[in-house]
Amino acid sequence: MLVDDQELLRAGFRMVLGAQPGIEVVAEAGDGSRAVELLRSVEVDVVLMDVRMPGMDGVEALGHIRGPKVLILTTFDLDEYAFAAVKAGASGFLLKDVPTAELVSAIRSVHAGDAVVSPRTLRRMLDRFAAHLPSEPPAAAAELTPREREVLLMVARGRSNAEIAAELEVAEATVKTHLGRVLAKLGLRDRAQVVVYAYEAGLIVPSHRLNG
Repeated sequence: MLVDDQELLRAGFRMVLGAQPGIEVVAEAGDGSRAVELLRSVEVDVVLMDVRMPGMDGVEALGHIRGPKVLILTTFDLDEYAFAAVKAGASGFLLKDVPTAELVSAIRSVHAGDAVVSPRTLRRMLDRFAAHLPSEPPAAAAELTPREREVLLMVARGRSNAEIAAELEVAEATVKTHLGRVLAKLGLRDRAQVVVYAYEAGLIVPSHRLNG
């Protein structure tokens, strides 16, 4: 589903994505409320949604969306709305001028259960909000085992499961198990929220120094 208040932009995305094998645009909406309404009757795997829209914006709409993965579109890579959207459950965010190949790859990645968060872009966003980050990690972080904490930090630094497995010298399935426990213990939805959590909890600071 494409959700954007600019009809021409939706038309462009629809044309590009419609030409990709295995991808079908099944619905469009001009604002968040219409998107939420359509999702009650249309089966959607991935929602590509603008964050800034009149009426119900992308962040508010996220609170009503259950099931589909949501990729947030933003005009600027320093966008507090996009940051809030990731916290609210979006699986990542992309700039509106994203190259076609990167857009298609992101949609496929999100559909497969991965998060699409550029470490470079997210780091700049978090640098901007660094003054608001707590100096002490929340109590929930104390529930993690040393290995779970290690996996959390590596995910937060943008490492893939395969890269983490190689560095820790364990099976990739083991990494997935650890990550699943991290998500469950911290009440997080996916890798994107792990990244945000690690920074907000002060486990990783913008300079990339590790605490503890």
